[in-house]
Amino acid sequence: MDFQDLLLQQIINGLSLGAMYSLLALGFTMVYGIIELINFAHFNVFMVGSFIGLWVLEATGLIGQRSTLAGLPLIGVLLLAFICTMLLSGMLGILIERLALRSVRQLRGTAPMILTIGISYILYNVILLTVGADTHNFPNPIPVVKWQIGGAVLQLREVLVWSVSLALMLGLHFFVRHTRIGKAMQATAQDQEAARMMGVEVDRVVILAFFIGSALAGAAGLIFGLYYNFTGFSIGYSAGLRAFTAAVLGGIGNIAGAMVGGLAIGLVESLGGQFIAVRWTDVIIFSILILVLVFKPSGLLGLRAPQKS
Repeated sequence: MDFQDLLLQQIINGLSLGAMYSLLALGFTMVYGIIELINFAHFNVFMVGSFIGLWVLEATGLIGQRSTLAGLPLIGVLLLAFICTMLLSGMLGILIERLALRSVRQLRGTAPMILTIGISYILYNVILLTVGADTHNFPNPIPVVKWQIGGAVLQLREVLVWSVSLALMLGLHFFVRHTRIGKAMQATAQDQEAARMMGVEVDRVVILAFFIGSALAGAAGLIFGLYYNFTGFSIGYSAGLRAFTAAVLGGIGNIAGAMVGGLAIGLVESLGGQFIAVRWTDVIIFSILILVLVFKPSGLLGLRAPQKS
């Protein structure tokens, strides 16, 4: 492959990674936008979501990559997997908010954020102790269909990843901007007390933010499994840090920023791994995080907001 073909191939790969990071970054953005809390439990909600997707696909009789489907059966299985994974991951987000965070989220300082780190480690160790440390082969019903674009290859799985991610992102954008509860979420993000005085049920809005954010993390976990064909207890750390970097890069609390940041980090990881070295990708990505925090802490699309008294 010549340089142009390599570049095109890595752009295809980077967009697939970026779609996954965007969904995960949206979860950080949803919670931070509403209650200004960085939810580090989100890392391992993503990991648990990948296992939920694994178990749902195995429940349909799919094992490894030996069983592929086409047409309506493929659509049906993928819809079932995404719906079940997102619902159960969303319920996990609600449990985290109701059982652990509700009593402390009004506290000033770092206590709520530290609590989310503890929750993340609980999820990490629950999966480690119950499922084991081995990686698990992920069922993949998507047939191997390829299209040649010059010297680059575009596969059906990548088209499906892009389509599902785009549909979820556009759906979230429409929900937040054009529905009654979405406007209540915007009002709560701007000023909780004023929203409460205007009749907004703030606790319900917070629960919904955790549900949506965790459901998107579950969808990202399922996409991870379908794309890489494996899952394990340790996948949340690396992907979660990249998604957090994406959220900060785009402007944490900004939905469009999370999408842009996710795509940017995916492309940086893919292109950096190809043209520099894979071992340098973490250095590049987290250097970006440091530079953004130092020189533009509001992110590419975020607005510098006044501190609330």
